[in-house]
Amino acid sequence: MPPTQGCCSHDHDCEATDCGVAYSLYKHIDLMKVRCLNASEEGTCRNVLRPWHDRLLRIAEPLRSNEGDSDLLLHIPFDGAVKLKGICIIGGPSGSSPCHLKAYINRDDIDFAVAADIPAVQSWDLQEDLRGQIEYPTQVAKFNGVHALDLHFTGCFGADCSEIQFIGLKGEFTERKRQAVEAVYETRALPQDHKVSGEQLGAGWSLG
Repeated sequence: MPPTQGCCSHDHDCEATDCGVAYSLYKHIDLMKVRCLNASEEGTCRNVLRPWHDRLLRIAEPLRSNEGDSDLLLHIPFDGAVKLKGICIIGGPSGSSPCHLKAYINRDDIDFAVAADIPAVQSWDLQEDLRGQIEYPTQVAKFNGVHALDLHFTGCFGADCSEIQFIGLKGEFTERKRQAVEAVYETRALPQDHKVSGEQLGAGWSLG
């Protein structure tokens, strides 16, 4: 069974303490490659990944599952390696907040069938949290060198679908992906690039 971790509350004034610095991994998400299976509207998964200071803004197009199926499988690639230390989730109202979460790392092939067959790196039982007051800590040693994060949300608190308004990722950015260097080589010598003086041209010849 995957390890299940508890949660801890933000027992301080987040604005005064500036939790936004710790929850800054959103800046390193390759946002256009974020995708989600079973989302009712394509592209809404990107709306929930935003700055900490915007977490309480109720967005018109949150991430919702299809009616009658509360599962969501969210793929989050980063533009480098990160160390993930914690997750904050603001769910939807009226029992639509997800109630279970499993996390997988550094995979690009996860769908619901794969998620059912492989163990999660870590799992959590979630609570209804409409203000981002709960932090779910990770087992940090298992979340070092993360290039891609998959979050599998299952179940909700009684609604017909699940809804997520905000996902905050706490941690450190450790390195950027190496970019391929394009090298341009000269394939054909051009006469104007290799001019030889008349004296040099005749230096190796003698007339009989």
